[in-house]
Amino acid sequence: ACSGASSADTSSGGTGGGAVDGKGSLTLNVGDQKGGSRAVLAAAGELKGLDYRIKWSTFTSGPPLLEAVNARAVDIGAVGNTPPVFAAGAGSKITVVGATHGTAYGEAVLVPKGSALKSPAQLKGKAIAVAQGSSAHYQLVSSLKKAGLTLDDVKVKYLQPADALAAFTGGKVDAWAVWDPYTSQVLETGQARVLTDGEGLVNGLNFQVAAPSSLKDKKKTAAIDDYLERLERAQNWVYEHPGAWAKVWAKDTGLPYEVALAAVKRSNGTRVPVAVDKNVVASEQKIVDTFAELKLIPRRVQFKDFVDERFNGDLPPSTTPARSYKSQKKDS
Repeated sequence: ACSGASSADTSSGGTGGGAVDGKGSLTLNVGDQKGGSRAVLAAAGELKGLDYRIKWSTFTSGPPLLEAVNARAVDIGAVGNTPPVFAAGAGSKITVVGATHGTAYGEAVLVPKGSALKSPAQLKGKAIAVAQGSSAHYQLVSSLKKAGLTLDDVKVKYLQPADALAAFTGGKVDAWAVWDPYTSQVLETGQARVLTDGEGLVNGLNFQVAAPSSLKDKKKTAAIDDYLERLERAQNWVYEHPGAWAKVWAKDTGLPYEVALAAVKRSNGTRVPVAVDKNVVASEQKIVDTFAELKLIPRRVQFKDFVDERFNGDLPPSTTPARSYKSQKKDS
């Protein structure tokens, strides 16, 4: 959902990074997460032949990345399905320009391996860690709703992933709603099991979100178009080379190779580049409506006002099924 991040990355905002790829007079400022866009583009050989410069800034999750997009500090960046809703609801200037559709097995509510909890209904009164405004936030709301519960029935602890991991492994919370590779990290190390996941509950979408001001610049728009095409090819490469990508991802994030490979097969490698179409808008509008009703966003917006379809090209519709691996893990 919010791409890969290192468990050692504890800041809540951008960490700078400052790495630069390519050459030329134009610079595209890209928001990233560890093990994210730069790593996959490099692994797939898609950083070659850039006739513009990409300056990278690293963030711990989607919400702070979109704050940078709104502030025009970043031209474009990758986030999960929920950060754009919170940003739009807060009046931020953002535009969704690209999308992928993958499985939602990595979007999970985890409990310690020895927990007595066996079903989401038993979460009533329990403390649950989640990053506010993240894709996991909506997955938690959806899972509780299916179990006949609301956020008011549980004790929500809003924590960024690294702090949530510490709280979870330290026994400070009863459950943790999170995304891959954190899901795979605690499953593969035997620290947790899945209480429920997002498959069938959430849309499995991830987005590339740009600053509207950048889209008014013809040269930057051309660079963004090229950048999106490179990401599409890189995502296809990931599916065909899960082991090779896992090695790069592990090195970039500090995760064990086995954890990275599990995350690739559970979620990261299942993503299909798709069009930003009416089904994307309708699906995201449901998330807007949900958080507006919960009064977790200040206003109900029309998600269609925050998308730009001009980069769709010949991409398949957003309803295109996610990819899967024969050995894909749904649980552990």
